[in-house]
This record gives sequence, C-alpha cells and structure tokens, in this order.
Amino acid sequence: MGQTLTGLLTSVRAIAGRPGTPAQGRSGGGPDQALLAALRLCGDHLSALAAAGPLTDARRTRLIASIGALTTACSTPGADGFDALLRTGQQALDSGGEAEARLALALADEATALRARSKGAWRLRGNALDALGRGEEAITAYEHHLALQQNTAASRDVERRIATLCAAGDRIDEALTLFRAGADTEASGAGTEASGAAARLSRHLPAAEARAAFTDLVRLRTAEHGAGDPAVRRLAALYAEHRRLSHRDPVADPLLGGAEPIGVPGLRRLVAGRTVCLVADTPRTAEQEQRPGSPLAALIEGYDLVVRCDEARHTAAAARTDLHACTLRGDTPWKGPRWDRRAGARLVFGDPLPHWRLALRSRLVPGAQDRVGDATLRRPLHDPALLGEEAGAGPASTAYTMLRLLDFLGTPARVDLIGFEGPAALSPREREWVGTRTANTDDTAVRITLR
Repeated sequence: MGQTLTGLLTSVRAIAGRPGTPAQGRSGGGPDQALLAALRLCGDHLSALAAAGPLTDARRTRLIASIGALTTACSTPGADGFDALLRTGQQALDSGGEAEARLALALADEATALRARSKGAWRLRGNALDALGRGEEAITAYEHHLALQQNTAASRDVERRIATLCAAGDRIDEALTLFRAGADTEASGAGTEASGAAARLSRHLPAAEARAAFTDLVRLRTAEHGAGDPAVRRLAALYAEHRRLSHRDPVADPLLGGAEPIGVPGLRRLVAGRTVCLVADTPRTAEQEQRPGSPLAALIEGYDLVVRCDEARHTAAAARTDLHACTLRGDTPWKGPRWDRRAGARLVFGDPLPHWRLALRSRLVPGAQDRVGDATLRRPLHDPALLGEEAGAGPASTAYTMLRLLDFLGTPARVDLIGFEGPAALSPREREWVGTRTANTDDTAVRITLR
C-alpha cells in the first residue's frame, strides 16, 4: 500500500500541482479549477496519510481508492469528474475521522462552487458540517438541499436531521433563558462562575464546545442551589435532552406502529407445523412470480410462510412476504435504505449490538411490519444460546443464516428453497450444507430435511 499511496500522490501532484502553485495546462482544455483545487486538497490529505505510517484502516483504504478514481477523471480529457468528487467526499465522511470530515467539507465547498444547484453537493456539505459539530451551519446547507430536492421520500431523513439539530439548539436557548430568569443578584463565587459558563454557551458553538459549556453550567448551578431546586431540575432535564439529541435522532414512532418484538420462543411458535419457502430475489424468479397464472406463482402461494431476504432488486413491491430477513453489512449499516416493504415479521441479523440497535432505530418504518426480531435473534449463527459457531468461517448469506435458524428451531413442517439454483446464490460451504439435507429437487424448489 505504501508504493500505491506514493504513486497516487505523485499522480495527484502532476495533475493538480502543489499547494500554492498553478496546475499545469493541457492541450484541449483540462478540468475545472475547482476540481483541480479539490484534487490538491486530496493530495494534502494523502501526504498526511503517508507521513502517518502504514495503513491498516480499511475505510481509509477505500478513501484512497476514491481519490484514485477522482485523479483518473481529472486526467481524462472530456471526463466529468463531478460525480467522482462527490463520491470522494462521501467516502471521506464514511472514514470517520475529524481530518477526513474536514476534507469532506473542503470537497463539498468545491462541489458547490462547481454546481451551485447540485442537491448532492449541498447534502455532502451539510453532512460534513454536521460531522464536525457545526449544527447551525449544517441546517443551512440541508435547507439548500431540500430546496433542490423534488423527491419527498428522499427528503425525510434530511428533514428529520434538521428537526433534531433545531431541537438541540432550542434546549440550549431554553437553558439560557432559565438561567437569566433565576440568576442570583448576589455576586457569590459559584454564581460568578455560572455566569461565565452561561456566557460561553450558545447554540452556534461547535457541538463539543457547547457540550462542555452546558456541562459546566449544570454543574455550577447544582453546586450553588442543590439538585432539589426546581430550576436546577429543569436545567438538568434540558441538559439530558440535549445530550440525547446530540447522539441520535428522535424516533417519530417509538412503538413502530404497534409492532411486537419476537424472540426465539415466539419465532418457534410462528413457524411450528407450517410449510416455509425461501424465495430468491433473481430476475427469472421475479418474472415468473409476477406472471398471472404461472406455476411458480401458484407454488409460492401454496406455502404457509413466504420468506424473502435482504433488499429486493427484482421482486415486485406487492409480492407476498410473511417474513423478511436481512443482514447488516459495512461500517455504517444504520445508513442503509429504510425497510419500507410490507412484511408480517422482520428479522435483522447484525453485530455489534450498538450498530444493530442504531440500524433498527434508523431503518425500521412504522406500520411496515407486525413483528420485529429482538436481540436474541440478531446473531443466530454465533450466539452460544443458539448455534454457537466460531466466527472465523467468514460472512454468511442471509438465506443461509435463515436456513440454519429454521433448522435449529426444528418446528416447521417443511422448508423449501425457490430460485437458488445458480452457483452465485450460495457459497460453496453453504451449498454443501444444503446438499447434505436435500430431500427433493425439481426445476423450482430444493426441499431440505430438518433434523
């Protein structure tokens, strides 16, 4: 990786020039100056990474790959590097560090300079400011994005984030109003210190500074008046709400439209004595299922429970789904698309527990399911209370995890796989496991025998 990083840095410098120097011109025109400025910023970041030593973080490796793609776009005559610029900024954000967030903001600035009416550029700017704790500036950028966004469904996450940032700022404003209304006229030491903390506190501060000033204000007022004082209790409640809003967006419907949690015993009862089919999301299966009067559609309809896995790319939105299972992937699984397709029950597999909880908060849609799998079902392959396998076998497909879970429960009358005939549907290890339990095979279904 060291040679690759050095070579990429050399290419970036050759195209964009070093900081403070003009970029070399090329015959036939070259990239926009904002793109070259963005590339110079990437070069500075690459220099810092090279000086920091060997790379061991996969997220930074992906960022370097994105910078490479941007470099290629800038060096290709006639190529439009704008999309590559946005992808690099987003990858910088996904890397998670403060330096990467500053890079993402700088790239977003160049992107908005290139295309002032790009909703993607304004959202990137808002996300970068948000990551840096500059909430009020982030609200302004998000509002620019919403003014350009025509897709109402795509705007909901941004609208929810704006509401959270505004609510956090409102808690600070109320705390300051409360302090001024009850400030002692006596010039006691604690009162003077509290006045200093209040003077430092503002909704326009970066999040870390606002949090520190708010903490000092609550501590000093508590020391001065005691925890039982009504004004101090209200101040502490505002502080708690502010901290909570700083960590996560509020859930519009915490009860998820009345969805019930389901654990291992509940799932065992749900599948007991019933015929179950797992339907693959393939173009061939989806086309046949949607065809009126097709044998495959009749076959699927004859099962008591229809199980589908992960995000549907080919299956019709109205296709029957009694149980939807999905596996969380990547470093930030809570940022994936929301699970808005209707399902009787939804199981989400994932680890670690905080990521799993945040994904459920962010991606479950109220009313889209009647039951939601609880934490006892989030890692059936590796949970000692269930299958308890070692984690070294590599990632498992959702279909395989679901099959192993049904096999462990042992209560369905029958389990069939439909549409998993291709070699890419399951890994060799998974296909071998299915093969040892195959009772019947035809053109559409592989029936497995449960222990």
